[in-house]
Amino acid sequence: MQLPPRPWPEDTDAPDPTLPESEMGDPNTTYRSREPEDSIEAPCGFALVVYAGSQLGRLFPISIGENILGRSPTASITLLDEEVSRSHARLMLESTADGTRLTLKDLGSTNGTFVNGKALLGEQQVSAGDRLAVGGHVLKIVAMDPLERSFHETLLDQSTKDPLTGMANRGAILADLQSRFELSRRHGRSLSVVMCDLDFFKRINDTHGHGAGDTVLSNFGDLLRLNLRGTDLAGRIGGEEFLLVLPETETEGAMFLAERIRSALAETPQIIANEAVPVTCSLGIAERNATDRNAGMLLGRADGALYAAKSAGRNRVETAGKA
Repeated sequence: MQLPPRPWPEDTDAPDPTLPESEMGDPNTTYRSREPEDSIEAPCGFALVVYAGSQLGRLFPISIGENILGRSPTASITLLDEEVSRSHARLMLESTADGTRLTLKDLGSTNGTFVNGKALLGEQQVSAGDRLAVGGHVLKIVAMDPLERSFHETLLDQSTKDPLTGMANRGAILADLQSRFELSRRHGRSLSVVMCDLDFFKRINDTHGHGAGDTVLSNFGDLLRLNLRGTDLAGRIGGEEFLLVLPETETEGAMFLAERIRSALAETPQIIANEAVPVTCSLGIAERNATDRNAGMLLGRADGALYAAKSAGRNRVETAGKA
């Protein structure tokens, strides 16, 4: 997929966010924000580290008691993979007089659960170092101490995060979009995307310097994080362009969020060298529909809506047609 060039005045040197389909097909850099519960406070606990699959590098702490692995959003360890059943397997961590005990049981999954390459039959005790295969994911059980945890978290950050804003990088957010698109299409659930572009960003760099531009980008990333729900995903896909992926969200909900972001930015000037500098953004929205054969087509419609917002004067929100 190749989108047409977008001749926006004064933005001629901004990177064009054309998104070829080749960039939509790498699920191995999928980004997931670490939630507070991802931290392991105990001096030594257990975790699952994803060694292969769409959540490569993700660290899942194993809690005392029952841990359900599955595709369901309510699973303790959610694996976004069509080969994973909604409730695929149960990993039980118990404290005993002799220490801790880990047992794994398949919950009647479609494709089975494997331990160190062998199909799991019934319930089996597992331990640190064992590799579990669940659908297209391979997860290794690791005994965690603070140093081990920090090592894995640093690796994940380096491979999936934009270093300036701390948000998902281009490859990670596009891979995440593809995963969410496939789930949305398979189950007939709503999915919307929002493309955000900072208006006249080149002017900020030219007038105040690239350091000031970096500050504006970082502040905008913070603004996005403050306004997103826990299930929403966001990343930086170009110089001053950002992508929001909103599962279970129709056009109306996406418009509400986009307008909240637009107004919050417009109403809060950026302080640069003791000067209040107004900054605005334009946003384009598209909701997945039956004509979207792939994630690239959905993104292309959002890009068209963003172009319409730019052409109509900037600092506004536009939506793509639903048909």
